[in-house]
Amino acid sequence: MDTTRSEPANDVESALRRVKPSVRALGAYTLQAYEPRIKLNQNESPYDVPEAIKERIHTELGSRPWNRYPPFVASNFIQAVSEATRWPADGILVANGSNELIQSVLAVTVAPGISVVIPEPTFTLYRLMTEVNGGTAVSVALTDDMSFDVDAIIRAARDTDAAVVVLCTPNNPTGSALTREEIERIHDETDALILLDQAYVEFGGYDAIPLLQGRPRMMVLRTFSKAMAMAGLRAGYMLADPALQAEVNKAKLPYNINFFSECAAAHVLRSRGELAPLVAAISAERDRLAAEMAAIPGLRVYPSAANFILFRVEAPAITHTQVFERLLHDDGVLVRDVSKYPMLGRCLRVNAGTPEENDAFLNGLRSIMETAQ
Repeated sequence: MDTTRSEPANDVESALRRVKPSVRALGAYTLQAYEPRIKLNQNESPYDVPEAIKERIHTELGSRPWNRYPPFVASNFIQAVSEATRWPADGILVANGSNELIQSVLAVTVAPGISVVIPEPTFTLYRLMTEVNGGTAVSVALTDDMSFDVDAIIRAARDTDAAVVVLCTPNNPTGSALTREEIERIHDETDALILLDQAYVEFGGYDAIPLLQGRPRMMVLRTFSKAMAMAGLRAGYMLADPALQAEVNKAKLPYNINFFSECAAAHVLRSRGELAPLVAAISAERDRLAAEMAAIPGLRVYPSAANFILFRVEAPAITHTQVFERLLHDDGVLVRDVSKYPMLGRCLRVNAGTPEENDAFLNGLRSIMETAQ
């Protein structure tokens, strides 16, 4: 008897019917690939981890068996975080970048009928992960100068009985930051979990770790991809009350962080004083970029506490797309087109590079904008 199964002609569509319709309606988080001479589009550090730190990492990696799984609990990494932050180890969760922690927090809190308040424009992963989990993303617009509307955030959280309020501070892609008093108000005047994504806080803005004590609804996320110069290795951590950490941990995959990243992150944390001059140099270059860009006619430059600058092309004779393309093709400088974000029409974002990279960007931008006058 012929038991060969006859597949329907629309086999692919038949398979995709099993994917949640709400997910199929979403666009994936993606980034177009370029090979520029100068890369200023992903908010990375322009400086690598110092060689002395790398040598110490390489020595340890060479002595570890690669055929064995990493420790089930990354105790060395967790202890290094605890030493650096003075937060108890049982309230620390480490992961494959802070993005994985965003995913884990929203996985354990969001379901159909659950709301998450998200000030926008901001990092698009918050909305994407909320909607993948079937929740409702409640957008609260930033003000015209890209600052946070604290009153509106509080109202939205109360009106929707939000499970989580996500606050990226300093905010990507705008660079705006919340004060201590504003964070306290949002926490104290709502009963939502407060997820503080502080990926850029080493460059400016209020460090919210001191607020965690006595606030079991608050979580702070950190990454090694920016100030710690480890974007290629993917590592991050969350600080929270131990009871809340234990719940978020349930959504974390086992062995989620490989021992290369675990080892490197622990070394970098314990040697962070050696990175401090590089962070200071990046912050100084950001300030220089902002000042020089503000002097170029036809641009609106927004204040930033991060390692990048948001700017709007306002000259009527040229579009932001033309600026982007001319920077890339004429000068070999890649910036980020953020014009599809809410409120950010005609906007681009540039991160601070080395002084030489920043000079190349500024010279190209001046030349482009001069032709638009």
